[in-house]
Amino acid sequence: MKITLKDGSVKEYSEPKSVYEIAQDISEGLARVACAGEVDQKIVDLRTVLSADCGLNIITANDPKGLQVIRHTASHIMAEAVKRLFPEAKVTIGPAIEDGFYYDFDAEPFSREDLDRIEDEMKKIIKEGHEITRFTLPRKEAIAYMEERQEPYKVELIKDLPEDAEISFYDQGGFVDLCAGPHLMNTKGVKAYKLISSSMAYWRGDSEKARLQRIYGTAFNKKEELKEHLAKLEDAKLRDHNRLGREMELFTTVDVIGQGLPLLMPKGAKMVQKMQRWIEDLEDREWGYVRTKTPLMAKSDLYKISGHWDHYKEGMFVLGEEEKDKEVLALRPMTCPFQYYVYKATQHSYRDLPIRYGETSTLFRNEDSGEMHGLTRVRQFTISEGHLIVRPDQMVEEFKNCLALAKYCLTTLGVEEDVTYHLSKWDPQNREKYIGEPEVWEETEQHIREILTELEIPFVEDVGEAAFYGPKVDINAKNVYGKEDTMITIQWDALIAEQFDMYYIDANGDKVRPYIIHRTSMGCYERTLAWLIEKYAGKFPTWLCPEQVRVLPISEKYLDYANQVAKELTRNGVDATVDCRSEKIGYKIREARLDKLPYMLVVGQQEEEEHTVSVRSRFAGDEGVQPLSDFISQICEEIRTKQIRKEEVLEQK
Repeated sequence: MKITLKDGSVKEYSEPKSVYEIAQDISEGLARVACAGEVDQKIVDLRTVLSADCGLNIITANDPKGLQVIRHTASHIMAEAVKRLFPEAKVTIGPAIEDGFYYDFDAEPFSREDLDRIEDEMKKIIKEGHEITRFTLPRKEAIAYMEERQEPYKVELIKDLPEDAEISFYDQGGFVDLCAGPHLMNTKGVKAYKLISSSMAYWRGDSEKARLQRIYGTAFNKKEELKEHLAKLEDAKLRDHNRLGREMELFTTVDVIGQGLPLLMPKGAKMVQKMQRWIEDLEDREWGYVRTKTPLMAKSDLYKISGHWDHYKEGMFVLGEEEKDKEVLALRPMTCPFQYYVYKATQHSYRDLPIRYGETSTLFRNEDSGEMHGLTRVRQFTISEGHLIVRPDQMVEEFKNCLALAKYCLTTLGVEEDVTYHLSKWDPQNREKYIGEPEVWEETEQHIREILTELEIPFVEDVGEAAFYGPKVDINAKNVYGKEDTMITIQWDALIAEQFDMYYIDANGDKVRPYIIHRTSMGCYERTLAWLIEKYAGKFPTWLCPEQVRVLPISEKYLDYANQVAKELTRNGVDATVDCRSEKIGYKIREARLDKLPYMLVVGQQEEEEHTVSVRSRFAGDEGVQPLSDFISQICEEIRTKQIRKEEVLEQK
């Protein structure tokens, strides 16, 4: 047989060889660091025997695919450690994930002390150096095997496999797990690992099923890599909006109010107010939008016309029951059907189009309780929503403009380099999820593909992520822990106008169906606030800060002048306060730094006599004494242009 290696060279063998044996034949050094093989683009165990011509790439830990194998093996070692320490625990699933691995157990909750004990037990298992072997069983024997071991979740998984599926197991010195692999050859291959946290999870992600305990961990090939990763996690904890946002008194949550219903406190509300006013003025004055204000709820009749009742009802808050009540209402999960009726209230000519409706929309979605997280996954939220009613010949240009507006917003917020673009497509294998014919979907997806290519925007394509009425561009960003969320969406809709009998009169006097673009310019205000907290670690650009300047009198004698300074700043649109406490000036400066303020103005006798201020900033430290009028001009320009100043010096201790 001929084995074609990654570099194009060919190895010939007269008899079958395992991937590991071929790695040894290439180099003993390669065999020592090998984690798996890639045979014709499929990842396999090193123990896999090859008997026919194929392409082969030896995977090491330097390849993300090799790191996944290490982490998958680490998850099995962790599961064995849990079973040794907690024999009554039942194992479920334990995959490798992007930054590590997890394993779910039917067990009592794990404490940090438990995780430390499990880590120590993992160390013993690794030191024991068990060879990891793979074997298969027929379906009936596989079920009996796991029933004998009293692992009901594994039994369920086996029963759900196709009748002709190969059912494989991995044995590492007596601990056996149902698994498709691949795995390392020996437990000693896991050299650097750490258990990060534990949390509750549902079996198969279904809140109606058993509550499980999930342990998250990570593993690397080298201890230095693990150390670096753990340092990043510590930084992530410091930036985590769910912690930092509460510490900065931007938002809070209360059990008696409910999950996913955060309270924006005065500082957080001020930041959202600034973003909202900016977006509304930007859209209306520069991008040709007109405002609407529509109800927060509607009868089920509206959602039946739109299709949301059939395709999205489980995600809505429904008020009443169709069997009992004359009128069933639902809180709106989106604004589009409401704005369609604003359009339909007046007859429109082809000359009127495009019409761009914008609305600051409060929406409600019945997210699963297990998905709730801070400001990023909530049940009530507000978005910069818009719907463009356009002629088909205007669609491409207007779609480009929506992308341009989104990019402008991202650039202004300073996050344009942190996003990825996704073409979210329909899934032709799941037809009942969508309306419309395949030809329409293929045509509209191709239009979006061509637009993104023309604009030189890198993108990936995601099957099955489209809305039920059309494909879209999702602009996504990751939080500090690497979880990706959609920040901005722009959707192409060539179908819904038919359901709402929307039309315009063309040049021939005929009724023609318009196309619709569903879009956000900046997305959800709550989620964007969370994003900005983590991006800037609470040190926001000056224009966004709820408190932009704090005036610090060096003693009570200069309090009147401090108030005068703050009054002049406020009159010029700057959010300024005075620290009137009878504390030493050094203490006041330290407090202002801890509050992450962009500017502090220290005032005393000289400043009062000369009508100046001593400027200290988060960006450059001591900026010296300036005339008050000069400072006001400078900060007003910084706010007007939404400048993002970079920090030039480290904060003084």
